[in-house]
Amino acid sequence: MRVTIIGTGYVGLVSGACLADLGHQVICVDTDEAKIDQLKQGSMPIYEPGLEELVKRNVAAGRLKFTTSFAAGIPGAEVISIAVGTPSASDGSVDMQYVDAAARMIGTHLAGYAVIADKSTVPVGTAERVAILVKEATPQAFDVVSNPEFLREGHAVFDFLKPARIVIGAAAQRAADVMLGLYAHIDCPKLVMDTRSAELTKYAANSFLATKISFINEVAQLCEMVGADVDHVAAGIGSDPRIGKDFLRPGPGWGGSCFPKDVKAFLKLGEEYGRPMHVVKAAWHMNQSARLRLVERLEKRLGSLEGKTICVLGLAFKGNTDDTRESPAVDIIRELDKRGAAVKYYDPEAKCAADLGAATRVHSSYAAAAAAHALVIATEWEEFRTLDLDKLKQAMAGDLILDARNLLDHAAARCAGFECLRIGKPDLTIDAPTVTQ
Repeated sequence: MRVTIIGTGYVGLVSGACLADLGHQVICVDTDEAKIDQLKQGSMPIYEPGLEELVKRNVAAGRLKFTTSFAAGIPGAEVISIAVGTPSASDGSVDMQYVDAAARMIGTHLAGYAVIADKSTVPVGTAERVAILVKEATPQAFDVVSNPEFLREGHAVFDFLKPARIVIGAAAQRAADVMLGLYAHIDCPKLVMDTRSAELTKYAANSFLATKISFINEVAQLCEMVGADVDHVAAGIGSDPRIGKDFLRPGPGWGGSCFPKDVKAFLKLGEEYGRPMHVVKAAWHMNQSARLRLVERLEKRLGSLEGKTICVLGLAFKGNTDDTRESPAVDIIRELDKRGAAVKYYDPEAKCAADLGAATRVHSSYAAAAAAHALVIATEWEEFRTLDLDKLKQAMAGDLILDARNLLDHAAARCAGFECLRIGKPDLTIDAPTVTQ
């Protein structure tokens, strides 16, 4: 099929590259000239495992192209996928300006029947909204469908090619058939439903997963108080198929480009319809408090953060991505800086344009640890799991590790002379009895 993707962010670029790898002829359109030039030169604007190889292979095969021209990208397309940003507005609702602009440009350049697929996460009713905007600009026939994405950053290529399901919201059978043809070579359940149900499915899925993480983080805090081990508790409840083991890893809370804005939008939707989402609202508040509590634990252990040097390992909201949007690590660094600590941080991929106060970025874990009174593991990069603990101990001025991802071998860390504050487990001091991991 001839496919046009509007937007080359995480969703658009991954979707375009994967569809090209399935054999479709794909052209990606973006108004950002610098990004399109970068892609044409074979350089990736984002870090996503496996993506660069996929893009280069399909560009070389002639199946994947990039342009800033809607006039070049829209006419002749059988499927036009809108994958632009849908950030949060100041009131928690969705800022629809990029979706609206894409819809108008599609209408302006449409030359024949096409299925317009909303790939971006959008409010309920967006398919109708897009249809109105397109119809205002063209006499051509078209259908609008909802085709929400369920991609995890850091695993996006795998998730696209090996999905748990594909959701298609369509009012017309012709449009549903086109979308089923688009995904014919992907072996998974394909759920066809009405557009509003498909749009709500994405918000409900992300809000449920966010709630699950907030729940296990709340359980982890109780574990610390009563002397239980959250890993054992998570294994015990996760073995129940009604609950499942996924998203039961405690940590500093959820972040990234999806969960925070989608949960806010879900809460806003409930308010608009007079149906407050009490469970989801509690999950939101729990998540916001989780990262602050980590700083408070560190401050309590050190007596004060004023004048202390703190090493923070990680900046991305999770491992295997360079995305720092709504990152717990960013909030932790800001709070440490606010409380008077001198912060040095390191991340192997992520950079941050946001204000991090007086915090200093350095080139390695050991440079960040030099003369530090305490070390915080804020992101679950694999390289942090295999740190040379003896080398780390020699570099630091103190002996305290706050492992916010439960990443380290804590028994080995204790042998190296560290005290460990862990998530959902008793604190592990140098003279503490051995605790089964």
